[in-house]
Amino acid sequence: MTVSEIAHSLGLEILVKGKDDRKVTGGYSGDLLSWVMGRAREGDAWITIMGNINAIAVAVLADISCIILAEGSPLDQDAKERAESERIPVLGSQKTAYNLSIELERII
Repeated sequence: MTVSEIAHSLGLEILVKGKDDRKVTGGYSGDLLSWVMGRAREGDAWITIMGNINAIAVAVLADISCIILAEGSPLDQDAKERAESERIPVLGSQKTAYNLSIELERII
């Protein structure tokens, strides 16, 4: 599935469009950036509450497909600008990371 298909299927808000045609091959949920850098796989959708510029840097380094901000977490303006320049899709949801993880697993 692509990022845009996942956004549609899970009813996610598109905060930054980015490369929305990129294929999502898995998922990772976590908020400790150093942990995510070492464990998320290329192509993962990353579910987190971290909407800051450092999260965008981790997304680029880990080569993930998109960031999904859970529980209505905001995306900082600096992070939004960086995500746009790096073309990293950022999606938002009011759902918990737990529920998003379950729903993502069901559709991938």
